[in-house]
Amino acid sequence: MGAGIGRTQVGIVGGGPAGLLLSHLLHRQGIESVILERRSRAYVEGRIRAGVLEQGSVDLLVEAGLGARMMREGLVHGGIEIAVDGARHRIDLARLAGRSVTVYGQTEVTRDLIDTRLADGGSIVWEAEDVGVHGFDGDAPTVSWRSPDGARQLRCDFIAGCDGFHGVCRPSVPAGRIRTYERVYPFGWLGILADTRPVSDELIYASHARGFALASMRSHTRSRYYIQCDLDIDLADWPDQRIWDELRLRLGPEAAAAMQTGPSIEKSVAPLRSFVAEPMRFGRMFLAGDAAHIVPPTGAKGLNLAIADVKVLAEALAEHYRDGSDAGIDGYSERALRRVWKAQRFSWWFSAQLHRFADAEPFARRLQLAELDYLAGSEAAATAFAENYVGLPFG
Repeated sequence: MGAGIGRTQVGIVGGGPAGLLLSHLLHRQGIESVILERRSRAYVEGRIRAGVLEQGSVDLLVEAGLGARMMREGLVHGGIEIAVDGARHRIDLARLAGRSVTVYGQTEVTRDLIDTRLADGGSIVWEAEDVGVHGFDGDAPTVSWRSPDGARQLRCDFIAGCDGFHGVCRPSVPAGRIRTYERVYPFGWLGILADTRPVSDELIYASHARGFALASMRSHTRSRYYIQCDLDIDLADWPDQRIWDELRLRLGPEAAAAMQTGPSIEKSVAPLRSFVAEPMRFGRMFLAGDAAHIVPPTGAKGLNLAIADVKVLAEALAEHYRDGSDAGIDGYSERALRRVWKAQRFSWWFSAQLHRFADAEPFARRLQLAELDYLAGSEAAATAFAENYVGLPFG
């Protein structure tokens, strides 16, 4: 990029899995891109995130040549369990929906993508400061940033905003052109990661009078657990032993008897929110992934929605460059949002059934129990749940 000015076809803001995957899919279509990421490579590769991949996500990663390590190390799950006040019921995803999910951490997906992009000669700018997007309403959009060498500018045909909820792309859209929908939940998830054997071969989602809990894993020897908590808790008040005790209580006696405990290697509190920004296209700039939508993690949809977005966007851009048609570009937002809102519906519904709401009257808890009992006893309800959990069709 001589004299601080460069040129590419697609400027991608954000070097998380959405931006990396988009760059890879474009590369396979012969389309050039540059990724700008404000964090360091080490930071991006070290972020602890969710790790349940829908069947459609797995299929796309394999088809794109990104699935070798995932197929070796990922854990294929044909079902999940739901515990209600300790009593567990299994939902057979494979039988009901004909598909499964794969537990493979977002951290691992990100590392695979970075390794592949760099091996393919992809351009990733790490620690890009003061990123700005300009001119996306016209024919000559640019992305600017500051590097140790000074101010830089990237001229491009299109900008892809894959920079997350707190990124620069969405706030750069004039307020009158974007509409947002949001629900902030009055609780969070206290998560603990430990090098212990998982308590179960499949995920356990728990609804308990004391609040939600989740038993998950990253491998056969690394466990990931969550408990519902207040947003303002002090982690110093939650030593490991207190968390293990609470997990035993909420997950029930069967899980408590099988639980292997140990020192945490990561502990954090994550807030929960539902958020959608519409539309997802503004002239020559597109939003994808968390830049456009956030779902509560209960339904395991966040990473999968990002993958679906960039698949649709990559197809639209390929159509533009290959055929000279803008039909895919013009339809990107509507096509992506159809899946986004269905995932929002499922994530909200599942969250509402499992969590304790502090201001809820006893009637509301009885409705939760009735809903979960119906799910456990109805083939039709379980089939609908399984179809949503393993993932609706992409696009």
